[in-house]
Amino acid sequence: MRLALFASAAVLSLTLAACSQKTEDHASAAADQAGAATSSAAADTAANAQIAADNAQAAASDAAATTSAAADNTAANVADAADTAGRKADAAADAAANTH
Repeated sequence: MRLALFASAAVLSLTLAACSQKTEDHASAAADQAGAATSSAAADTAANAQIAADNAQAAASDAAATTSAAADNTAANVADAADTAGRKADAAADAAANTH
């Protein structure tokens, strides 16, 4: 009876040891996969941040170009209006001089 009990205890110990090693292997594999997923997510985040920064820079550049073009257009319109006002003032002065 003692021999059977000892044999059962030995078999149980070996079984637990085998299960423990398998559990360790699975835990190690899971940790490796978690590390790889974290690394991949970090790389994706960095790439997406760079793309967002590039897009923001392009948008800012486009906005600056559009603002500059609008300012140039406004300046040209003001100059044209000033020229027209000057010609009209001259014409009014000529007309006033001719009526006296």
